[in-house]
Amino acid sequence: MPLQAIEPQRLYRQIAEQLRAGIVSGEYAVGARLPAERDLAKQLGVSRPSVREALIALDVEGWVEVRTGSGVYVLDRSASASAANELQAPNEWGPLELIRARRVVEGEIASMAAKQARRKDIDAMTLALDSMKADADKGVLPLDGDRAFHTAIVQAGGNGVLIETVQHFWDARRGPMFERMVGHFETVASWRAAIAEHQIILDAIREHDAPAARAAMHKHMDKSHTRFSVSWRRTKQS
Repeated sequence: MPLQAIEPQRLYRQIAEQLRAGIVSGEYAVGARLPAERDLAKQLGVSRPSVREALIALDVEGWVEVRTGSGVYVLDRSASASAANELQAPNEWGPLELIRARRVVEGEIASMAAKQARRKDIDAMTLALDSMKADADKGVLPLDGDRAFHTAIVQAGGNGVLIETVQHFWDARRGPMFERMVGHFETVASWRAAIAEHQIILDAIREHDAPAARAAMHKHMDKSHTRFSVSWRRTKQS
């Protein structure tokens, strides 16, 4: 038999596979609530964010149901589980993994923008931020304005590789895992907080303060990570 190329599997997929195997074997019974993230992380010797990404993958694939304000519960997939040897969802980037990468890359991009942004770049960022505010006022999650804002920042630097990199980041947000994470954890209230963070970034770029722009972007990404890492059992607020 010819050898097959081995592809490295992301950590959250390895965790999801172990949890899926536990569901199939009956270790986690249908209808039961899974152990808390902190307990799973301790048992597996991994970080809580990696567990969070694994649970989101299982949620997308129909193995578990996330009940905000309660926990994560096992669904009945016995009919299909017996024939399944692998998780079926695409091996996409984990949402929290993506935010951590964006922190590194977009922090430096914001610094570059503060040094190089021209009036038209500042105007594009301002217009995008105004769009975000208008959507939030209407109770709509301002995803288009958010993408336009970060795109305007990277375009100010004029580096084609970085522009394509940031666009790739945003394309990854269209995946089912990220969409499910948004559905569970993003609210109008959380977006209003994010808009205020965007304003600080814009102010630093407008003042051509590169260190402040970098720090503001880092803080925004850190807070975004925190918003996606709240307890499953915390009651969702509008």
